[in-house]
Amino acid sequence: MSDVQNRLSDEEPQDLSELLKIRREKLNDLKRRGKNPYEITIFERSAYAKQIVEHFDEMDGQEVSVAGRIMTWRNMGKATFLDLMDASGRIQLYIRINNVGEEAYQEFGRWDIGDIIGVRGSVFKTHKGEISVQVHEIALLSKSLLPLPDKWHGLKDTETRYRQRYVDLIVNPETRETFVKRSKIIREIRTFLDNRGYLEVETPVLHTIAGGAAAKPFITHHNALDIEMYLRIALELHLKRLIVGGFDKVYEIGRVFRNEGIDTRHNPEFTLLELYEAYTNLGGIMDLVEDLFHTVSEKVLGTGKISYGGVELELDKPFERVTMTEIVKRYSGVDFKEIKTQEEARRAAKEHHVEVEPHFGVGKILEAFFDEFAEKNIIQPTFVTEYPVEISPFAKRIPGNEEYTERFELFIIGREYANAFSELNDPIDQRERFERQMELKAKGDEEAGEIDEDFLCAMEYGMPPTGGLGIGVDRMVMLLTDSASIRDVLLFPTMKPLD
Repeated sequence: MSDVQNRLSDEEPQDLSELLKIRREKLNDLKRRGKNPYEITIFERSAYAKQIVEHFDEMDGQEVSVAGRIMTWRNMGKATFLDLMDASGRIQLYIRINNVGEEAYQEFGRWDIGDIIGVRGSVFKTHKGEISVQVHEIALLSKSLLPLPDKWHGLKDTETRYRQRYVDLIVNPETRETFVKRSKIIREIRTFLDNRGYLEVETPVLHTIAGGAAAKPFITHHNALDIEMYLRIALELHLKRLIVGGFDKVYEIGRVFRNEGIDTRHNPEFTLLELYEAYTNLGGIMDLVEDLFHTVSEKVLGTGKISYGGVELELDKPFERVTMTEIVKRYSGVDFKEIKTQEEARRAAKEHHVEVEPHFGVGKILEAFFDEFAEKNIIQPTFVTEYPVEISPFAKRIPGNEEYTERFELFIIGREYANAFSELNDPIDQRERFERQMELKAKGDEEAGEIDEDFLCAMEYGMPPTGGLGIGVDRMVMLLTDSASIRDVLLFPTMKPLD
């Protein structure tokens, strides 16, 4: 057999330890012969795979230089076909001994699937109609010492895909496409808000008080100041300070951190969008959310009608609007408008087998009913409104209905995608709610917030009527990419160490 036929191929069944040994021997041989591929610092490319395929009519016969990873290898004796993958996609390479020379062809024959190469050649189409590059020069730019997963089986194990995302991206094109879409979604969110006059800002990640949401924080220690600090659980309180300071429309897209469980919808760190707009209320924010989801879907996917898990969803129609008490009554039969005391609420919970904690008031028990009976039944986009004060410490009370607030959450296919308020701007009421949160914390509620005196000071200077919104960006990406788990849309999800 020739050197070309003897070259190591991952398509041949071989013991992994033997594969690793052979590849390292090949690298050592290259170095001994003064051809260390890792010493190459630059390769000037003139084209990408996708560009050549999409513009073949213009580029037919044109000289190009491309670079990327060898994905497949088909030896035909004195000619070889490779599939080369770059950041844009794949292109076929046609390498003939007569074009590159016998010495270069024999050298190339010692390389492996997974190696990163650079080639120069001319664009053409094969007799079978495959758009290709006929190679005139070829160079090894980086040696792959680990074999790629078998081409027929790929990298299917989800645990390995998440731990070794770099391999997942190499061998699974659908994974690459998901993260390209994620980038486009975030870009379109920014464009949407920028076009509406919002100012993008950055606020601190390290907080001295864990506030702005009901969540358990990560705690760290600042050595120089000798104080405990918290990784932020929300963006809210600093952004609202900016509204006090005179910015009318602000938003931030950033990482937040919650020291809680991991499942298909939760990761300890995730990306959150929060925005605040002065002189608007819940109705204005609802209209904005409808428009945002529809616009981003149209821009990224080309349609406002999408499929998630086989369910057809309509983002291009007005979203349903229903109060929490109405939808709880719809699915549980319990009318919380008729429940006035904690005892009545606890009795209803017991009758309907809804688990509640000793510190739950009527509002928390209503939320427990919603979680148990209603949430899973919401399929099409729906705004659930009028949340209890007890679970909405930063939302304005509804005039004439003081136990409920001007708040909504957007639910689609049984999941929450957005949370919004007509923001509380009464500093006295805000202090009372902070104090209530401290009482809950003393009773064992680890997610209850603390009193933020500086935020209260800001509010006492006066905050205009304001609408606020939070959207979990990762969940939005899951929705628009038909991804079942949040880990599918995070490049590097949090994983338990193998040790």
